[in-house]
Amino acid sequence: MLPEPMLSTPVSSPGLRPGWAGEPKWDGFRAAVSVDAGRVVLRSRRGTQMGPAFPEVVSGAVQLPDATAMDGELVVWDAAGRLAFERLQNRLARRGAGAVRAAEEWPAHFVAFDLLRLSGTVTIGWPYWRRRAALESVFAARRLFAPWALCPSTTDPDTVREWLTWASVGMEGVVFKRLTDAYEPSMRGWQKYKVRETSEAIVGAVTGSLTQPRTLLLGRYDAEGRLQYVGRTTTLARAAGTAVAGLLKVGRHRHA
Repeated sequence: MLPEPMLSTPVSSPGLRPGWAGEPKWDGFRAAVSVDAGRVVLRSRRGTQMGPAFPEVVSGAVQLPDATAMDGELVVWDAAGRLAFERLQNRLARRGAGAVRAAEEWPAHFVAFDLLRLSGTVTIGWPYWRRRAALESVFAARRLFAPWALCPSTTDPDTVREWLTWASVGMEGVVFKRLTDAYEPSMRGWQKYKVRETSEAIVGAVTGSLTQPRTLLLGRYDAEGRLQYVGRTTTLARAAGTAVAGLLKVGRHRHA
């Protein structure tokens, strides 16, 4: 059995305080994995079974000790070393041969940041520093390789400040964890600081309707004056969609 995930609450300051550790916040899917007598479970934060969509992670579980479970983040890196969230998102609907092909083209990695069980011993009652040391020992002793990656952790404020400059490769911010805290399922005992960058874009289209948009498809003009797609928003809450709808206007010109 996998416990419910421990959660975080937003904070406005990126400062790392004494008695806390910092970890990079990844632009991926929160997930937990367990292996028991050859049975592998890969589960999303909300309980969805993700194994069929990520066969390379399931097959890679042969590297792990039996009766072991980890918490982490599923990510996909592109050829330039940037996190490719849209590629990761596109893999969710793949199954069977399609999932295998997608794994070959855009392999996922499981970035482990917590240890929930080790060789049959439940570890969530251990303090963070002890869980972290045990997680590092698993990676070292088993010489884990892809799809497994160990999330960095630090108690050095300068290192945290450096991580906050990694937004260009898709890092979202930093998660702070008290060194003495146990892993508390469903509790918001961690803290997260998200890097926010602002940029201007044009709403070229919406999903949903103009009166109640669900997501906004964004574009920018290129050097030749053509509107080019650059990305989309996350799903808008109903209140936000209603507010945005009042600001949308139909464009005057057609765009190639």
